[in-house]
Amino acid sequence: MYGQYEGLIFDMDGTILDTEPTHRKAWQTVLARHGLTFDERTITGLNGSPSWRIAEVIIASHQSDLDPVTLAQEKTAALRTMLFDTVRPLPLIEVVKAWKGQRPMAVGTGSEHAMAEALLQHLGLRDYFDAIVGADDVTRHKPEPDTFLRCAELMNVEPTRCVVFEDADFGIQAAKAAGMDFVDVRLL
Repeated sequence: MYGQYEGLIFDMDGTILDTEPTHRKAWQTVLARHGLTFDERTITGLNGSPSWRIAEVIIASHQSDLDPVTLAQEKTAALRTMLFDTVRPLPLIEVVKAWKGQRPMAVGTGSEHAMAEALLQHLGLRDYFDAIVGADDVTRHKPEPDTFLRCAELMNVEPTRCVVFEDADFGIQAAKAAGMDFVDVRLL
């Protein structure tokens, strides 16, 4: 089905791993400490963004003077304590397993590189991927194309010969900007 592509790139959170509910719970836990909340729709609309960007939006909506980087670090720390007990692969992981060894594959995620590595290792999936590009590996994040372009570079595949599997609007915009085809996994 994807044989016309030379490289396959997968978003991680909400695409190949069921992490979204735990991300939201971590945000709720950390924000409660500061007397803040978040709008579910707004957070969903920011899927694929690095945590500091989400923190900026939350802080701005509350007109708070919290530091977004510090708040994002608090959320990441909370997430680490919760995620390894709850994370599970999503059905799309079967595509990854089917193409292992046939095409180079990469993960391009808004999560930090170390978190992606740890989660994939925890689930026994790390060896399926030739490269991982996390939010801390690029300067410009989704919806900019940098994450996916770096994946293509690390796989040594021309961007136009790659397909991206995504579950977020920002990620789809990034794939388009990179000149890559995409599969909106929300429609599968």
